[in-house]
Amino acid sequence: MKPIIIYSPAASARLTYVLDWLFTTRMQVPYVLTHNAEELPDNTFFIAYGAHFIHALSVPAAGLLGETGVKQQDIAIGNWYGIPTLYAAKDGMTGYTLPFDMFSAIFFLIARYEEYYTYTPDKHGRYPATESELYKRGWLRRPLADEWVHLFGEMLQSYAGITLPVTPFSFIPTYDIDIAYSYLGKGAQRNIGGVAKDMLNGRINIVRQRASVLLGNTKDPYDSFGILADLHKTTKVSPLYFILCALHNTPYDKNILPTHPLMVKLVKQLQKDGPVFIHPSYNAQTGGMLVKEKEVLEQITSTTITSSRQHYIRNLLPNTYRMLLQQGITNDYSMGYATHIGFRASTSHPFPWYDVLADNTTPLIIYPFCFMDTAAKYEEKLDVSTAFTALHLMAMVLRQNGGKLITIFHNFSLGTSPLWAGWTNAYKDFITEFS
Repeated sequence: MKPIIIYSPAASARLTYVLDWLFTTRMQVPYVLTHNAEELPDNTFFIAYGAHFIHALSVPAAGLLGETGVKQQDIAIGNWYGIPTLYAAKDGMTGYTLPFDMFSAIFFLIARYEEYYTYTPDKHGRYPATESELYKRGWLRRPLADEWVHLFGEMLQSYAGITLPVTPFSFIPTYDIDIAYSYLGKGAQRNIGGVAKDMLNGRINIVRQRASVLLGNTKDPYDSFGILADLHKTTKVSPLYFILCALHNTPYDKNILPTHPLMVKLVKQLQKDGPVFIHPSYNAQTGGMLVKEKEVLEQITSTTITSSRQHYIRNLLPNTYRMLLQQGITNDYSMGYATHIGFRASTSHPFPWYDVLADNTTPLIIYPFCFMDTAAKYEEKLDVSTAFTALHLMAMVLRQNGGKLITIFHNFSLGTSPLWAGWTNAYKDFITEFS
């Protein structure tokens, strides 16, 4: 396939970043960027950005890609064949093929530009979903960037007379192992304390259950690992596991210590089902702690760990991503919200992290997720039926647009805990339909 010629009056690292992701990665189309109008062909198709040509596919430029640093954006909202848009063409920007600056819109969303604004963090120091443009507009559950790319690809094929490779829908189930077991491996002190607390609150049934599990008569209610392995084998999906490897227990790090024989055995068991990656502890926002936790997991798995997902989804831009790069992490799966389901970056596809303050593309690849069980149940207060209906709707949109569905579940939500009644069966039905 011959390269698509793209003309822009000015060069910028931001523009190159968007074009690389859109053409090279997403549509798998080679392109050549030129800034000299005299080099444009007379009778060959090309794309013009920020300039209008009669025989070109012209995209208006809103100015964001020519800027440096961060400043509050005044974003005009529009519509493109029924799809909401950002950076709609303003008065005077007539004659363009696209009615909005799709390149700036993509950059604003996947570079997470708005997360560099001044904002009030939530109690965990995170960027609140409610601050985002997508949430405020009611578009958080739509992968708008994927919808734009899909429609733009159809338009490009028509204008350029080319055939683009078909991007198939894919589903990657992922699991955070924050608390491997409810009772097992906790030690005498923690279990005695748990019994005392349950007795004081009149939870005699829980006391009996704990005793039965510890005596080996009943399966631990958080132990869904065998069920999941069988489900993955039947549906032929490839799961990813993220292991909390906190070296000390804290109010936010309640897993069994990674060196505990029961935990070592579990990690090796999970490795037979899918790759095992690091789930840094709550306070591992400094490289030193992450290094130690990563080393422990590498010793257990006999692998080099290069992928992570932040515990409590505490990815704080740009510090967390810079720290991950310094410690040899090249893939991160934290792009989503812990409080809301939906598409934080408005895409389901991976993309390289762009450091907005340094204005450069980094080697860190970001994998977005759109659904987490605890966000649906505890934060959005959705019952099991409503939660899976929402997930199903998002999955259908991704299937239509060749998206990559990444979900997060915890082992405890898919076990036998009465707090999660109905979730295991709903998940089995869902994974069977979309595998």
